[in-house]
Amino acid sequence: MNRAAQRRLIAAATTLVAVATGVTACSSSGSSTTAGSDGSKSTYTVWDPYPQFDKTSNWAKLLDRCGSKAGVTIKRTAFDTTDLTNKTLLAAQQGNAPDVLIVDNPVVSTLAEAGVLTTTDENGIDTSKVQSNLLGPGRSGDKTYGIPVGANTLALYYNKRVLKDAGVDISTIQGWKSLTAALAKVKAAGKKGITFSAVGTEEGSFQFLPWYWGSGAQLTKLNSADAVSALGLWTDWLKKGYAPNSVINNTQTTSWQEFASGDYAFAENGTWQLANAKKAGFDYGVIPVPGRWGGSAPVPTGGEFVTVPVQKRTDRYGPSDKIVTCLTSAENSYDTDTTLSYVAPTDAVQAKQVAADPDLKVWVAAVKAGKGRTSDNLGTKYPKISQQLWTAVQASLSGSRSPQAALAAAQSAAK
Repeated sequence: MNRAAQRRLIAAATTLVAVATGVTACSSSGSSTTAGSDGSKSTYTVWDPYPQFDKTSNWAKLLDRCGSKAGVTIKRTAFDTTDLTNKTLLAAQQGNAPDVLIVDNPVVSTLAEAGVLTTTDENGIDTSKVQSNLLGPGRSGDKTYGIPVGANTLALYYNKRVLKDAGVDISTIQGWKSLTAALAKVKAAGKKGITFSAVGTEEGSFQFLPWYWGSGAQLTKLNSADAVSALGLWTDWLKKGYAPNSVINNTQTTSWQEFASGDYAFAENGTWQLANAKKAGFDYGVIPVPGRWGGSAPVPTGGEFVTVPVQKRTDRYGPSDKIVTCLTSAENSYDTDTTLSYVAPTDAVQAKQVAADPDLKVWVAAVKAGKGRTSDNLGTKYPKISQQLWTAVQASLSGSRSPQAALAAAQSAAK
């Protein structure tokens, strides 16, 4: 590896610290295995961020089937998201990257810029049926560096009983003004308004982005009037008691636990809470996060990409490509995305998901309107912008700075 490539990898490692501390928090470890000399009927390494699935899981069995279909044996290693990105960079420096890498979507552009990943054109991986907004995080420049497994995103869960007791008709919530009016009624009725995560990590930025984008703000100008209106909305909710002060430290998990108590009217959370919602013990519904003036706000998409890292031996790419194609095929996508609580990345499989579970209809609509955090040509700039964004949110909600001052500081630092 030449010095320029090494410098890119070192820079990438620094950049990934901010973005790799997102939604998952499990751990596992393993090692790669040397392949046979003919590049086939040998052991191929697959690294993924799903340590919650052991070797008996449907996910692990699918990997084995895809390996068999490609004529190879799969050695799978599951890592915590942070460990995965760091170990990938180290392996790339050592020339020992996995054959197939499944990685959180905001990380793709950083790995691509560091020279770690091959393109889908180089490997003949068909992305034509993937929705363009979901493919966006995998693009850097005019090239695509992987294919999404699926996507998750955010919406508003609501407690039907709490709203009914407060005299709130959910159909009247069409924008921020009507939502805030509903929260006022809920508080007057003796219940709690809305809970979310504003923690000082990528989770906090992830949860703030629907409101930020829903105001019309762009991540290239953190101190715009639209951006100030979004942070002002959250800050006013805390001041008026419509949202609890605990949101400053809430993760998406602890925020959900507050909503599951049955006292809150609303919770901003994701598709991954659907199973828990069905076990909550009260009637619930889901609506899109409203935009400032109505309609649905753009929401950030979560989820992973299946990628093929650069290898010293080009004869290894053939089986890797077959593994990727198998994992993301329409035949397997439905089962995979059901297991991961993801919305599929293609129209055909999304339709199949909704037919099987009508509750997914609002989530499919949200994903269709979503956007990647590294989209808008942000790429490797996103992690620094995100860090300044969550810092501004923390400063404003804690009362240490006004929304205007907090975002002005964020914009200055992000430059």
